[in-house]
Amino acid sequence: MEKIIIRADTLKKFAKDVLMKAGVCEGASECVAEGLVQTSLRGVDSHGIRLLPHYIRGVKGGRINPNPEYRFKKTSPSSGLLDADHTFGHAACIEAARLATGLARDAGTGHVAVYNSTHFGAAAYYALEIARNDMIGIASTNTDALVKTYAGRRAFLGNNPICVAAPCEGEAPFCLDMATSVVTFNKIRQLREDKTRAPEGVGADKDGVETTDPDKITTLLPIGGYKGYGLSLVVEIFCSLLTGMPYGPNIPKMFEASMGTKRMLGQFISAIRIDCFQDAGVFKKRMSALMNELRAEPAMDMDIPVQVAGDPEKRTDRVRSKQGVPLKEAEYAALKDLGKEYRIDLEGL
Repeated sequence: MEKIIIRADTLKKFAKDVLMKAGVCEGASECVAEGLVQTSLRGVDSHGIRLLPHYIRGVKGGRINPNPEYRFKKTSPSSGLLDADHTFGHAACIEAARLATGLARDAGTGHVAVYNSTHFGAAAYYALEIARNDMIGIASTNTDALVKTYAGRRAFLGNNPICVAAPCEGEAPFCLDMATSVVTFNKIRQLREDKTRAPEGVGADKDGVETTDPDKITTLLPIGGYKGYGLSLVVEIFCSLLTGMPYGPNIPKMFEASMGTKRMLGQFISAIRIDCFQDAGVFKKRMSALMNELRAEPAMDMDIPVQVAGDPEKRTDRVRSKQGVPLKEAEYAALKDLGKEYRIDLEGL
């Protein structure tokens, strides 16, 4: 399939301009554009710039508040609640990451529970923001019911992603960003668009029977069987119960629900100050040594190197930062349509 390559800075300017023309405030527009393009640069295309048209539909339909008024309540020296006012999860959770970092500077750790939020894209965006401040960043969100309950026939919990990022010397932070399902549903949607069969062991149909037909997949399979199912529940506790937001099947669907329906998502963002435990410089050197020793481990197949979490994304980021972000023809066409609607020429930026 032919790909169209667009420079990252062009995509970011285009996304921000479109969002602002759609009535989104500048601060939120900047966060969403940055989050989408950063995610595409890292190769997580399912949560990258391809989602911009979907978010614009959310603004037009009333699901997403383009001009939020955040309300933050500090509940202890190290914790607080942030009302996202139904704006973009990208904007609300960058605000939460900055608040958590500020709390951690004073108290050693910072924890912000976000409520009345929407889809926040890739969790790495927020954990990496924290890690750049010599802290360990943790970010998680609930999602609508997507993951087949272990030993059950249908989905109850979401594929609730969690991300942990830690700074290291000489390279971008360590970053594990994972859903609790084998693949995300955005990936299944990509497979449908590409008319490509899904791998074995990633999804099941409406009766709970495993299938590789992406058009029949209605539920995702958890990673590690009952362990992934259990981890989904842990994230649900943090993101639904601590935020007061709905859980599981009570959360409106991202794509199927009306664009006028608020998602009512919850997120949980944490920052841990490394120098409360170890000298930050020493920690970063040891983090680098740990990662490099792991990479040097003997491989089973010489063509498949031993890697640590985040290595493929770092490699893709280096390539795409130089060459640009590849878009499928349909994705490029959807962005061009947005450009025509808001009189912004993607090719002329």
